[in-house]
Amino acid sequence: MTNKEYGELAKRRAPKSNSAGNGVKAFIIGGLICCAGQALYFLYEHLGLDEETARALMSVTLVFLGSLLTALHIYDKLARHAGAGTLVPITGFANSIVSAAIEFKSEGLVTGTAAKMFIIAGPVLVFGVAASVLYGIILCIIK
Repeated sequence: MTNKEYGELAKRRAPKSNSAGNGVKAFIIGGLICCAGQALYFLYEHLGLDEETARALMSVTLVFLGSLLTALHIYDKLARHAGAGTLVPITGFANSIVSAAIEFKSEGLVTGTAAKMFIIAGPVLVFGVAASVLYGIILCIIK
């Protein structure tokens, strides 16, 4: 069998994807996660916290909830239905770290859980720091 024949066979046998339906589900679930974040922000502001503190606490709460739902195997079930909608940056990032930590916990606390959770987080953190430095330099040049 040639590569071309194999490619055609794989294309015929692959399950068909409902892109429009998947996009709608991702949009709705991602939007609901964002609405939950906004609701938390309003709640913390209503409780008398200043804007900066309310935003920080909202972020911490979303990270905690994303981590908790991942540990309880609820976030993964949600992701099966919502697809990319669960990749909302803050909860998706928490999910990726906790998932890796859970997956490698059998290798031990340090060499498994602690080390492996930064397989995904490490590059994101490095890019974030590098990008913020670059943006800061550009901003200083512009001003």
